[in-house]
Amino acid sequence: MEIFSSLQTLLLSLFSCILLVTFICVKQISFDSKNKKNIPPSPPKLPIIGNFHQVGSNPNHNLQILSQKYGPLMLLQLGSTPALVASSAEAAQEIMKTHDLSFCSRPRLTMPNILVFGSNGIAFSPYGESWRRLKSIVVLKLLSNARVKSYQNVRENEIRDMIRQLGESCGTTIDMGSMFISLTNNIVCRVALGRKFDGLDHTHLVERFMNMLNVFCIGSYIPWLSWVDQVIGSIGRAEKIAKEFNELLERVIEDHINKKNGEDDEAREDFVDILLDLQKDKASTLHRDSIKALILEAFAAGTETIKTSVEWTMSELIKNPKAMKKLQEEVTKVGQGKSMISEEDLERMSYLKLVIKESLRLHTPFPLLLPRESMQDVKLMGYDIAAGTQVIINAWAIGRDPASWEEPDEFRPERFLNTSFTHHGLQYEWIPFGAGRRSCPGIQFSVPVIELAIANIVYKFDMALPNGIRNEDLDMTEVIGSTVNKKYSLLVSVSPRF
Repeated sequence: MEIFSSLQTLLLSLFSCILLVTFICVKQISFDSKNKKNIPPSPPKLPIIGNFHQVGSNPNHNLQILSQKYGPLMLLQLGSTPALVASSAEAAQEIMKTHDLSFCSRPRLTMPNILVFGSNGIAFSPYGESWRRLKSIVVLKLLSNARVKSYQNVRENEIRDMIRQLGESCGTTIDMGSMFISLTNNIVCRVALGRKFDGLDHTHLVERFMNMLNVFCIGSYIPWLSWVDQVIGSIGRAEKIAKEFNELLERVIEDHINKKNGEDDEAREDFVDILLDLQKDKASTLHRDSIKALILEAFAAGTETIKTSVEWTMSELIKNPKAMKKLQEEVTKVGQGKSMISEEDLERMSYLKLVIKESLRLHTPFPLLLPRESMQDVKLMGYDIAAGTQVIINAWAIGRDPASWEEPDEFRPERFLNTSFTHHGLQYEWIPFGAGRRSCPGIQFSVPVIELAIANIVYKFDMALPNGIRNEDLDMTEVIGSTVNKKYSLLVSVSPRF
């Protein structure tokens, strides 16, 4: 009997243990099922570096190829940073419209932090009250419709000077890329600083700045390896460029404060004047580093966007003689023998606008829009995206997506006929300037320069490639940095049309 009682006790204890283990297992399974995240598809990754080896030196192309396998939303691991890559119009719309507020911040990256005065402008600063105030200043004070219109004489004068130089160079081979850099630098200098810097190597400084901005810093993605950036000299080079820009901008600001700039440009206020006036307001929180950061961003973004857009558009027109002929017929009809196309004439040039839209589709100035960062957990297209995830929008791939564009690699301006595409990012198949809160605020400044430059060049000149190269053989190889440039500068010879 005692043996039976002991056996009964043992069985009861064993049964209780089984029940307890079963209960714990059920609870754990229930907990896991409730907390299991639906993560976007991801390619296999390597230890420490994650998926960096698959991004490579040609990221817009490589990410497009990966998206064809893993889908329009995929999650990469860049070192210790999760990165969401969007490669379709639908995904871009979800990020930049439906969930724009959740995805409108910027990650803290080493290079912008050094080069742009602690990311104190609007391009790289995180979302918050300070950013909103600066964005308002840029949109309402620096780049309003009235303000942009007031710079019309600057644009027309500089383009007139470029046309004169082209005319004097007839019969020789001209580096159009260098000419476009000079044009955009002169316009941006006069608008932002009040004068050109003849004899000052600021063009090279801007070029070094843009190249440095694109340098990969391992510490931004693998913090415990940040010492590598110091050892290989990246940090030192960036600090040197930042110091040179700081000295330049300090001189400019002091000249404006002391009214020593000495150039009367039809009493037109430049960006520095406007920002210094705003700083005098007792309620202003605009500080010196923000002024310098805003000016520097105007230099970098304005110069690079306009230069690359004009060069790619001219290259596509040369490579596609039928489009060139059609555009020349339009500008000739509108120009009616005048010495120059004016900005007022641009409104009557519908085909010119189609040409530029098509060029921007194929050659989006910033192929990967500046990275965003999620500020909170988000449910996106059925996937769970964690706060702190970096977001990369492949605008280049979206502009060449066969789901949105017929024969996407062909240059066909007519595809934009009878469409409602605007430069303001309202149709997400075409987002050369981004969309949402972090869209480019300089659209209405850049587009008139691009249109006016292209219209006047094709109005005044016929172009031929050197050394007997056929138009259809023009090399269109890309080189990717912060912007997408031609690997080989556009070289042409020009002859007057009349």
